[in-house]
Amino acid sequence: MRIIISPAKKMNVNTDDLPVEGLPPFLEQTELLLEAVRKMSFTQVRELWKCNEKLARLNYERFARMDLNRALTPAILAYEGLQYQHMAPTVFSETALSYVREHLRILSGFYGMLSPFDGVVPYRLEMQAALSVDGKKDLYDFWGDKIYRSLWDGDRTVVNLASREYSGAVEKYLQPEDRFITVVFGELAGGCVKQKGTFAKMARGEMVRFMAENNIEEPEGIKRFEGLGYRYAGEYSSRDTWVFLMKKSISC
Repeated sequence: MRIIISPAKKMNVNTDDLPVEGLPPFLEQTELLLEAVRKMSFTQVRELWKCNEKLARLNYERFARMDLNRALTPAILAYEGLQYQHMAPTVFSETALSYVREHLRILSGFYGMLSPFDGVVPYRLEMQAALSVDGKKDLYDFWGDKIYRSLWDGDRTVVNLASREYSGAVEKYLQPEDRFITVVFGELAGGCVKQKGTFAKMARGEMVRFMAENNIEEPEGIKRFEGLGYRYAGEYSSRDTWVFLMKKSISC
C-alpha cells in the first residue's frame, strides 16, 4: 500500500534532524526543468509562479544558484505547510519513520515523485504551472505516466491524500487492477459535504501520522481515524472515495 501527498509551497533547509538516504529517482528530468526555468527572465518566472515580487525574487535566486546534489534536506522535512506541521515527522518514533519510508510518497511538479528521505533543495514549481519543456505542453504532459509507473508496490493500493492538482498526475493512468482510494475531509451542510482547504490540509497530515504510529497496513484501518474531530462517514462514502466528516455542521 502506498500513501500519496502533495508538497507545500513553503520550504526550508534542515540537514540536522534526519539523514538523507538517497537522491530523487527522476533527477535527470528535474535537471531539464531546472535549465528551463534558468532560461526565463524574472518577469517570466514571476508570471509562472504567480506570486508577489519578494517571493519571486527569492525563488529566482534559488534557481540561479541551485545545486541538486548538495546541501540536501530529506523531503519529509523540506516542506513547511500545514499538512507537514500536523504530520510532525521530527517527533516520529523509529517505527513510524520506517513506516513512512516504506509507504509514503510525495508528488512534486519539480521532482516528480519523492520518497520521504530523498534529498531535495528548496524550489517553487507547482504541478499546474504553465511550463512547456522538452516539447511537452505542461508538467502533466512532461511527467506523463512516470509517476504512476513508479508508484505501485505489490498490492497496487493507494490511499490518496493529495490535492487534485497532484493526484491528477496519477489518476488519468489508473488501470482496472489498481485500487485508488481518495480521502475527503469535510463538513456537512444541508446534506452536502463541503471540504475546506485549510482543515483538509491539517487532517491529511494528522492521518499520515495516525497511519505511521499505528502501522496501518490495510486501507480499512484508516476508518478508525478520529483526528481533529473527524469521523469516517460510511453513508457519504463510496468504494473509491472515503469521506470523513467533522462533528460540527456548517451552513451552506
